[in-house]
This record gives sequence, structure tokens and C-alpha cells, in this order.
Amino acid sequence: MNKASKEKLNKVWKNSYIALVFLFLYLPIFVVILFSFNTSKMNIVFQDFTFKWYGTFFKNRSLMEALLNTLIIGIVSTAVSTVIGTIGAVGLNRYNFKGKQILDKLLYIPVVIPEIVLGIALLSVYSILNIPLGLTSIILSHITFSIPFVVITVRARLAGFDKSLEEACMDLGANRILTFRKVTLPLIMPGVLSGAMLAFSLSLDDVVISFFTCGPQSTTLPLKIFSMVKTGVTPEVDALSAVIMLITIIFISINTGMQVKKLKALKA
Repeated sequence: MNKASKEKLNKVWKNSYIALVFLFLYLPIFVVILFSFNTSKMNIVFQDFTFKWYGTFFKNRSLMEALLNTLIIGIVSTAVSTVIGTIGAVGLNRYNFKGKQILDKLLYIPVVIPEIVLGIALLSVYSILNIPLGLTSIILSHITFSIPFVVITVRARLAGFDKSLEEACMDLGANRILTFRKVTLPLIMPGVLSGAMLAFSLSLDDVVISFFTCGPQSTTLPLKIFSMVKTGVTPEVDALSAVIMLITIIFISINTGMQVKKLKALKA
């Protein structure tokens, strides 16, 4: 076998491997979306195309309430955790203070510990502080586990930041706040948006922590799907899953568009 044949064979193997990886990742998603349009209640054979299950979903008051709760929790927790996480990342990156190393290590605890442990811990805190379980407790919980992810993402962006740009801005008479708003924030915005996207995605599909902190009068769409799956995976469950994926795709598309716009503005 000559060199050209070997290179061609290696290329075929590489392409086949990449195709298998993508197939493994995205085939289940395709199957879920496909069977959400199935007329049959059993997800075994695709019989015919229908929008019936989406109509059932949007007419179901409890499911729509769960969807609304999920969006409210996701948007509020993402906004708060992104602001706090960005400020925390800048503070940890720029300033030295007593206990910084300890705080830096503590930051990773919500990331590495099992969700069930964090859920029980948060439930215990709410019980001690007499905080009623509901949307507020879920939002506080999602903010708690989202902040570390935002901090880590933004700090990664700050690691390659050129501080001379800030110094040049301050030499021209700008104060620290104006420098941060006009120079620092636009340059780290891709990291901030990535952290926000990660926080929203984590909030959107969380089950364990929401289960411990939701209370009897409030629920989220993932919890609703989890309770429905116990009786079997029906096309209605597939439709719910497809709606969650659609929301995630829309959010990612908006995030990507904003990042591209920011990069074009910086290049200009």
C-alpha cells in the first residue's frame, strides 16, 4: 500500500469515527423529535404524522403552568447568577485578599458534589430559616449552583485579557467604573454570555435540586416530564422534550448571534 492509499484510508477512518460520534450524540434527539409527531401512543413503530401531541401539550393547563415556571426560574436565576458570577470572577482575578485561596477552592464545591447532596443541604437551610418552598426557593437554589459555573467561565475569559487596554483607558481620564463598562465588559462579554447560556441550560433541565426545593404548589417542566415517564414514554413526553430542546436552541442561537455581533463591533 502506497502513501497516497494510506492517507486516503486514514481519512476514511477519521471521517467514519467523527460520523459515529455525531450519530451517537444526535440520533436520540432526532428520535425524540420524530416520535413526538407519531399518531401511536406507543413509541415502538412510527405510524403516521400528527401535531396532536403538541396540541395536547399547549391545551394542558398544568403543563403550561410548569413551562411558565421553568422559564421564570431560568430567566431570573440566569440574570442574577450572571451578574454575581461576573463580579465575583473579576474580583478573584484582579484583587488579592485574605482567604482568597480558600474562597477559590470553595467555589468548586457546588460543581463537584452530587446534586442530591446539594439539594438536601439547601432543603435543610430553607427549613432552618423558615423559607417556604416554592418558586422563590427554586430560584435561590438555581442561583446557588449556577454562580460557580459563571465564575469559572468568565475567569477563563479574563485569563487572556490584556490589562494594558484598561491602563490606556484610565490614562485618558476614565475612572474604574467607566473603564469597566467601556473596555473590560465588552471584551469579556463572550465569556459572560457563555456563562449565562450554561446557567440557563443547567436551570432548564434540573430535576434533582428542583425536586427537593419545589414544594407542593409549584413544579417545573423537567419534574413534570419525570413524573410522566414513570408510566412510560409516550409521544406527549416526546413533545415536551422537543419543546425544551427548542427553547435551548433558541437561547443558544440568540447567545451566538450576540457574540458574533460583539466580535464584529470590536473588529470594526
